[in-house]
Amino acid sequence: MSLLDYSEITARKYILVDGEPYEVLENDIFRMQQRKPQNKTKIKNLLTGRIADMTFHQADKVEEAEIDTKEVKYLYQSRGDWWFSEANDPSKRFKITEDILGVKSKFLKPNSTYDAMVFDEKIFGVKLDATVDLKVTEAPPGVRGDTARGGNKLVKVETGAMVTVPLFVNTDDTIRINTETGEYRERV
Repeated sequence: MSLLDYSEITARKYILVDGEPYEVLENDIFRMQQRKPQNKTKIKNLLTGRIADMTFHQADKVEEAEIDTKEVKYLYQSRGDWWFSEANDPSKRFKITEDILGVKSKFLKPNSTYDAMVFDEKIFGVKLDATVDLKVTEAPPGVRGDTARGGNKLVKVETGAMVTVPLFVNTDDTIRINTETGEYRERV
């Protein structure tokens, strides 16, 4: 494991704090008047899903967490738990809760394989592509009228997620969605 200086602790890095892995969500390096620079970060505990603010000073060094990947198959969702199995062995099932998966949980397709993130032999999350293509299952008609809000409507995609899209998107269209934010990108 390598040590990171305070200035190397940036968004999308994985670090160890008190022996637990954290993902850096945001960081801001700033200097107040005559003081030494600080790196103010927002970090997420990968095992519990808890988010905290932490400030690193110029003298601080932090260990980078070694995150491994493992191929898993998404099975189904039930009562706020997402059930997976190992890709090669369907009898080895496990669940991941919504607070750990976050927004990405809405865009998981059943019977699809994904890369799970593993730390210390514990699975704590699933990697999705930056975008995913999903079919629209329910869409109200696109009625022009009040376009002061931008002319958008809410549609339901095949995974059950609700996405705000432009008026021209209809049922059975395939749309591309950003998995980080859950926003519509384009019609495919």
